[in-house]
Amino acid sequence: MSRLGREAPLPSEMQGQWVDPEDPSFVIEISGGEVTYGRHRSEYDYKEIIHRDGALIVEFGVDDEAKEDNFARASVIGLVMTPDGELHMWNMKFACQLVRPGSQD
Repeated sequence: MSRLGREAPLPSEMQGQWVDPEDPSFVIEISGGEVTYGRHRSEYDYKEIIHRDGALIVEFGVDDEAKEDNFARASVIGLVMTPDGELHMWNMKFACQLVRPGSQD
């Protein structure tokens, strides 16, 4: 497992637009190495991409330990795509499952 910078793209399976099926107005955009949600760009310094038990996991982090608490509350700290193709996103304040727009109908 190695650290990748912001410029490295997130896995292709995660790229594109996603919504929270419970609130379709909450739009998440994954483009290259960027994650934008609720009009906010996720601020992070590095990511680690892990394959575990068929799941694809992305963990985000910051280099400055003094900023870790604020980062964990204000930015996306993790994404996981399950073996079934479900995408989940979380930080210390929330967690949600995401779906492609229109698939929640």
